[in-house]
Amino acid sequence: MGAEGDEEYSCSHGYKVGFPPEKGLLAEISDGVKETFFADEPLREYKGQPRSKKLWLGLQHVFPVLDWGRHYTLGKLKGDLVAGITIASLCIPQDIAYAKMAHLPPHIGLYSSFVPPLIYALMGTSRDLAVGPAAVVSLLIGTLLQSEIDPVKNPLEYSRLAFTATFFAGITQALLGFFRLGFIVEFISHAALVGFMSGAAITIALQQLKGFLGIVHFTSSSDIISVMKSIWENVHHGWNWQTILIGASFLAFLLATKYIAKKNKKLFWVSSIAPLISVIVSTFFVYITRADKHGVVIIKDIKQGINPPSFHLIYFSGPYLMKGFRIGVITGMVALTDAIAFGRVFASMKDYQIDGNKEMVALGTMNIVGSMTSCYVATGSLSRSAVNYMAGCKTTVSNVVMALVVVLTLVLITPLFKYTPIAILSSIIISVVVSLIDYESVQLIWKVDKMDFVACLGAFLGVIFASVEYGLLAAVAISFAKILLHVTRPRTALLGNLPRTFIYMNAEQYPEAIKVPGVLIVRVDSAIYFTNSNYVKERILRWLRDEDEQQKEQGLPETELLIVELSAVTDIDTSGIHALEELLKALEKRQIQLILANPGPTVIRKLRSAKFMELIGDDKIVMSAGDAVKKFALKPAENV
Repeated sequence: MGAEGDEEYSCSHGYKVGFPPEKGLLAEISDGVKETFFADEPLREYKGQPRSKKLWLGLQHVFPVLDWGRHYTLGKLKGDLVAGITIASLCIPQDIAYAKMAHLPPHIGLYSSFVPPLIYALMGTSRDLAVGPAAVVSLLIGTLLQSEIDPVKNPLEYSRLAFTATFFAGITQALLGFFRLGFIVEFISHAALVGFMSGAAITIALQQLKGFLGIVHFTSSSDIISVMKSIWENVHHGWNWQTILIGASFLAFLLATKYIAKKNKKLFWVSSIAPLISVIVSTFFVYITRADKHGVVIIKDIKQGINPPSFHLIYFSGPYLMKGFRIGVITGMVALTDAIAFGRVFASMKDYQIDGNKEMVALGTMNIVGSMTSCYVATGSLSRSAVNYMAGCKTTVSNVVMALVVVLTLVLITPLFKYTPIAILSSIIISVVVSLIDYESVQLIWKVDKMDFVACLGAFLGVIFASVEYGLLAAVAISFAKILLHVTRPRTALLGNLPRTFIYMNAEQYPEAIKVPGVLIVRVDSAIYFTNSNYVKERILRWLRDEDEQQKEQGLPETELLIVELSAVTDIDTSGIHALEELLKALEKRQIQLILANPGPTVIRKLRSAKFMELIGDDKIVMSAGDAVKKFALKPAENV
C-alpha cells in the first residue's frame, strides 16, 4: 500500500475496540425517555434553587412574558405599535373573508383575532408569529363541519360544532406540548406539506369563484371536478357581470400591490393595507351605486360588540361530541404544523430559538379559551407573520396591538361593513392563497428526491381531486410509507480502497477506489432492527454472489474475507443479531471469514451481551476497514 499508508496505520496500531459498560433496564429506559422528551433539559435550571425561585421560574416557563417583559423598552413598543396596526389593517378584511370560507358569520372571524392573540402574547415564544384565522385551517374546518351540519339550515348547531371542534383542537395542541410530544407533528414531511398547501390553495381559490362570479347555487363539494362542473352549469344564467367587474378589478389591484411589495421590500406596507383599501373603496362604490339591488351580494349585517361567552354552546355530550372531537384533532394538528413551521422560519431569520413544546401549549391554550369566547380555530398566519416581521415587530406585543384594533372595529366600525360586497372578500382570499403555491419548493423537491416528490404530488392530487381531508390523509400516509421504506430497506454500499492510503470509501461515489482481491467490504447505513435485519443479511449475501460471479468472469480468486462496516449502524436488536449469526453460518459453509469494523458502543455492547463475540471471536472486531484488510487480507510481505 506504500510507506505513507504504513505510517498512517502504525499510528493507530495496538488500539483495540472498546467495550462500554453495560446499562441496566431502568438506565436504558431513562436515557431513552430523556432523549425523546427532555432533550433540551428543561429541568436543569431548577436544580439547587430555593422554592420561591422555582415557583418564579415555573411561572416564567408557562408565561415567557414574565421573562422578556422585564426588559421591555419604549423603543420596542414603537416597533410593536407600527407592526400591530399594520397587521390589523390586513387581518380585519381577512378575518371576515376566512369566516366566510369556514361558513361562519363574519363577526366570529373578527372574534378569533381578539382573544387568541392576547393569550398567545402571554404564552408564546415566537416574536414574529401573528395569530388568528388562517386560510388552510378555515377551509379544512369548513369542509369537515359542512359534511356534518348544513350551515344555512342549522346555523346555530353549525356554530356550536365549530366551537366544539375548536375546544378539542386546543386540547390536542396543549396536551402534545404538555407531554412533550411535539415530534409527532414532524411525521408529516416537508414535501407532503408543500403538496397539501398547494392543493389547498387551488381548492380555496376555486371555491371563491362562487362569490367572485356572483353564483347563487354552488356545489358544497371541494374537489376540482365538482367545482368546475358547478361553474360551467351556471355560465349562462348564474354569473353576475357587476360582481365579476368588482372582483376582477380589485383582484388585479391586490396582485399588483403584491408584485410591488415583492420587488421592493421597503414597500411591503403597500400590499399590507391593500385589502383594507379594497374593502373601503368597494363598500363605498356599492353604497353609492346601490349595486346590491342589481345582483351584487353584500355582507349585510356584522354583529356589533366584543366576544360573548360560548362555553355553554360546546357539545360535551350527544352525537356531536365525537364528531367535534374528530374534527378538532385533525384541524388542531394541521394548525399546529403550520404555526410551528412558520415560527421557526421567522426565528431563523432573526437568529433566535423558539420552544416547540411551549408553542404547542400556548396555541392550545388560546384555542381552548377561544372556544369559550365564540372563536374558531386560530393559528399562526403566514401572510400576517410576514407583514409583522417586515413591519419591524420586536415582541408578541404586536399581537396585543392588533387585538385592540380589532376590538375597536367590533365596537365602533362593524356597521360600516354592511355594503361590503362578497366579491371583494373572494378577491382578498384568492390574492392571499396564491402565495401558498410554492413552485420553487416543488422544483427543488423534484431535483433533490424523487420519493419526496411522490409524497408532494400524492398530497396535492388528494386535495384537488378528493377533499382536503383525503389530501391530508394522503400526505400522512405517504410520509409514513416513506419512513417504512427507509426503515425496511436501508442502504448498503460497497467500499473500495483509495490508492496509497488505508481509507475505504463508497466505490460508487469514488470511482478511483479499487477493490482488494479476495475481499468484499460492505457498509450498512442504518440501524439493524427486526424490520430490516433479514433484508440486510440477504442484501450482503447478494453482494457476495454478484462479486463472486464478476471475479469468476475475470479469472480472479474467490472472496475469502467479508468485512461489514458498521460505523453508520447506531443500534441493533435481537433480530439483527440473529441475522448476523445466520450470516456467519452461511459464510462458514463457504469458508469465508466475517469481520465487523467500527461498531458503535451500543452495537458492540449488545453483541457482547448476546455472546456473538464468542461465535465470531474478539479479534474479528476491528476499528476500521483498513485495519481489517491490514490484519486479515494482506500477506506478511505486504505488511512490511
